[in-house]
Amino acid sequence: MRVRVILVVLALFTFLSSAIGGYLYFNALKASSLQTLERQALFRAENISDQLNSYMGGELKSAAVLAGLQPIRSALERDARTASMGEINLVLDTFRSGLNVGVCYVMDAEGTTLASSNRHDPDSFVGENFSFRPYFVQAMTGSSATYMALGKTSGVRGLYHSHPVYGPSPDRPIGVAVIKSAIGDLESELHAGPNEIITLADPHGVIFLSTRKDWILKTLRPLLPDEIDELARSMQFGSGPWPEAGLDFSLEGSARDADGVPYLVFQKPLIGFTGWTIYYFRNQQALLSTILAPLSRTHGTVIVILCLLVGSTVFILYRKASQDIVRRREAEAALRESEERYRRLYHHTPAILHSIDPDGRLLSVSDYWTGVLGHERNEVLGRKVTEFMTPESRRMAEEYVIPEFMRSGFCRDISYQFIKKNGEVMDVLLSAIAERDAAGTIVRSLAVLVDVTELKKTEEKLKAARDALRSYSQELESAVRQRSGEISSILQHTPAVVYIKDLDGRYIMANSRFGEISGLSPDEMRGKTDFDIFPLGTADQFRTNDLTVAKVKESRQMEETIPQTDGNHIYLSVKFPLLDSDGEVSRICGISTDITLIKKAQEQLRRLSGHILSDQEAERANIARELHDELGQVLTALRLDAVWLRNRLTNLDMKAYHRASAMCDLVDQTIDNVRQIAVRLRPGVLDDLGLVDALEWMIADFESRTDVSFTFHHDDLPEIQGPLATCAYRIAQEALTNVARHAQASRVNVTLTHTENALRLTLSDDGQGFEPDGLADAQGLGLAGMRERAILVGGSLKLYSTPGEGTVIECVLPLSHPLKGEPA
Repeated sequence: MRVRVILVVLALFTFLSSAIGGYLYFNALKASSLQTLERQALFRAENISDQLNSYMGGELKSAAVLAGLQPIRSALERDARTASMGEINLVLDTFRSGLNVGVCYVMDAEGTTLASSNRHDPDSFVGENFSFRPYFVQAMTGSSATYMALGKTSGVRGLYHSHPVYGPSPDRPIGVAVIKSAIGDLESELHAGPNEIITLADPHGVIFLSTRKDWILKTLRPLLPDEIDELARSMQFGSGPWPEAGLDFSLEGSARDADGVPYLVFQKPLIGFTGWTIYYFRNQQALLSTILAPLSRTHGTVIVILCLLVGSTVFILYRKASQDIVRRREAEAALRESEERYRRLYHHTPAILHSIDPDGRLLSVSDYWTGVLGHERNEVLGRKVTEFMTPESRRMAEEYVIPEFMRSGFCRDISYQFIKKNGEVMDVLLSAIAERDAAGTIVRSLAVLVDVTELKKTEEKLKAARDALRSYSQELESAVRQRSGEISSILQHTPAVVYIKDLDGRYIMANSRFGEISGLSPDEMRGKTDFDIFPLGTADQFRTNDLTVAKVKESRQMEETIPQTDGNHIYLSVKFPLLDSDGEVSRICGISTDITLIKKAQEQLRRLSGHILSDQEAERANIARELHDELGQVLTALRLDAVWLRNRLTNLDMKAYHRASAMCDLVDQTIDNVRQIAVRLRPGVLDDLGLVDALEWMIADFESRTDVSFTFHHDDLPEIQGPLATCAYRIAQEALTNVARHAQASRVNVTLTHTENALRLTLSDDGQGFEPDGLADAQGLGLAGMRERAILVGGSLKLYSTPGEGTVIECVLPLSHPLKGEPA
């Protein structure tokens, strides 16, 4: 044994010496490599800071150029309500596309947005007032400004560059020109690696820019109440809340995120933005992997060989010293095996076991016995088993059970109550057999106890549940009576008609409102059919709808007309079947609501919509005519002057010549744009040549402006003019616009056919399709407008679409129906 201990100690000493030397050498190499990588990370943070500082001032000069353009100044000098916005909108669109920025817009001296390049977008903010924005306040003092904020209308983070627009007085701005760049473009240009995070935060610690998306608009630290109020008032980052990003900066120069990942942190102030800070996070685990990988490749083999040599030596010496000890232990184990087998069986069996002598004293208890009752073994051995029973069980055991057991040597399922050490009472069933000596005298018992405490509790709970169920049944009966009274009151006082019929159409139940309409009391209606109460046409209508519901076994909604003393009333009826236990229809129930006033209001609203659409078309024609006659002539004169100026400068000043040529091209482009706007507002071909030629022109225009292939098929149609042609044209225009914007289609088929009384317009595409029922209210406005136009001329419009299978729109218009709201 001593030789074995000495060998083990020497081997451990040798191994520890080698391990400590290798550890110190490894740490020295690790520290040197870590310093090198930290210098590289610091250099990377410097580069990111320079890149951000350069980007922040990138569009200030462009904003100054935009503010100095004559169309911008002219629009602000004049009354914006009377000024033509076509030229200023063209300038804003040109700047937006040329600079590839998010939005370009112009604000007046009160902070109201007069014009914007996103005027046609759903998040357009033309007419919105942003006088509270710091970039507007600073620009109105005569200084350019750069400002970072979350868009109030769009909800998009952006970098705002503003510049004052001056009028006749160079000391007082008359408005502000603003260029907004999306911060998302900058985040994508930072090219952060997989183990680095680049973040920009404001003075309060709100993260405005981050390559880790789940940190955006969260805070680096908890905000104070005053800071929260200040951020909410400024609306710089929306209305909040701004939760914490879960970063822990307790150690200087490092941080941990919410997942416990450690990072090295480098901070750099953002030049020109007081309090704004650039944070560069570098994953420490990735840094350590970068260090450990090469070290493991270069030194791992040496360490493994050394460990194998030391381990082999220890193993050989240890094995020789252990052989004698192993043989000795094998002999001892054989002697103890039989004893341990019985002991394990007794103590480890998951049963409550004990043995008592003829005096009732405990000789042994199993481990499970001590565990359940909570006693230690030395606390119970030698004591009477009845000391651990309740008084009632003790009396029964001492007077009856134990004397009978000592006589017969057997007992089974004796109900006892034992008391645990913590005072809890445990119900058990005890069964026992006796162990006798050679003379047949009982010397000890072996008893098994089964814990039935939970069973007793379950029985008590079951009894309590039965009592509770009886009480609940009584309460339920009372509630049913109450609900029955409430339902009867509802049926009596509801303004709706409620009734139940059998399959033969006989009334089983009808409320008092139905009685008022029919002139009969509910009792008088019982057993009668609709043919006994209403005129033949009304009864046929009711019976047909009842049979339909009974056939399909589903609820149906329909409109029904009921004659009353003041004329016919229209009712919206919901009919549904009542099924028996076999699932067969046994009754028909109906609930009808008078919607006569609603129908009249809908008709009035439809007529009003007709007038509005008619006025809208007239206004479109007027605007198109003014664009063509007035602005077109002005632009033509301007082009003639620009051509004259270009020709005069041909041999005098080439730089001025090229500038004049660019002016000519810009005027030509403007003339084309004005012409296209006028045509889209009210194409002359629709009034001059009719619907077919107008559709051919519009389809050719869409095909020239998109990558979609169009085909147009039509019958030899009669001449279609007036409101019907306008309706068909506008529906086709809206449908093709939706295809170009949303469908992602490669081919569109347009078909125009007619019958003797109807005109049918069909448009189908092979685009991505959609779920018509899943459209939001705002997304479905275009479809609702098309359907409203069709209804106004007495037609109908249907839409069929499935995701991935394209969309079909089918519009049917009557050829002889005048537009509602206009004379025929």
